[in-house]
Amino acid sequence: MADGESSISEAADAVEEASDTKALDIVARSGFAVMALLHIIVGAIAIALAFGQPGQAEATGAIEQLAANPWGPAVLWACVIACTGLALWQLSEATLRARHRPGTKRLGKLISSGCLAIAYGSVGLSFAGFAIGMRGDSGDTTRDFSTALLNAPLGLPVLVAVGLTTMGVGVYFVVKGLRRGFKKELFRFEGTRRGHLIDSLGVAGHVAKGVALNLAGLLFVIAAGKQSPEESTGLDGSLKALRDHPFGPYLLVAIGAGFICYGMFALVRARFGRM
Repeated sequence: MADGESSISEAADAVEEASDTKALDIVARSGFAVMALLHIIVGAIAIALAFGQPGQAEATGAIEQLAANPWGPAVLWACVIACTGLALWQLSEATLRARHRPGTKRLGKLISSGCLAIAYGSVGLSFAGFAIGMRGDSGDTTRDFSTALLNAPLGLPVLVAVGLTTMGVGVYFVVKGLRRGFKKELFRFEGTRRGHLIDSLGVAGHVAKGVALNLAGLLFVIAAGKQSPEESTGLDGSLKALRDHPFGPYLLVAIGAGFICYGMFALVRARFGRM
């Protein structure tokens, strides 16, 4: 039994060493850069919405913007590779590297990095879908998802859980921003004037993203409470709903600017952050 466990441990060490390569590091950093660019584009779309312009203020809308240029197909496939590499890196963080941590921290890392691996992988699939011509509306996808849940046994509490989880992630981002919890990811410029600017971008970006996620999660909860799946329209729908309120356009501009700040922070993190 001990020999078997030793062999498994040695195999895991070998796989971890193989995954700790310069190539994967570069591809994963490229994935962070892609995610940063998506946030910047979403922020710009959100600001445009505040002034009555059309657009989808979420990842699908941002991907559509990237696809609408002469180099679109090449850019999309490059983003597929980058996001896949980032997803694999997060998967290795959740499994191979997390196994050296104490029990509770290992479980926490498995959940956090595992969820991020799924999220980045999903974005990569969205890029691939656009690259092969499968383009859809995220609002329709979210409504279809909510409808399927509400029609399923125990679907109502599951939809509420999805909404509350999304809101919980939003609260996490707000707290992380206000507490500057992101500093452990990027400490290269600590104590410098440039570092203060990066900190400001990080605070504004994390808080704005957290607020947006809370709005999106709230729509899931409302859809479940009313048993009306058309209420759940995702991030894009939640931001567009703001336009109907007296101070909505101002909030849209603030959230859009925050997303741009988050994207700029993430670009710096992609280049200089800890991996």
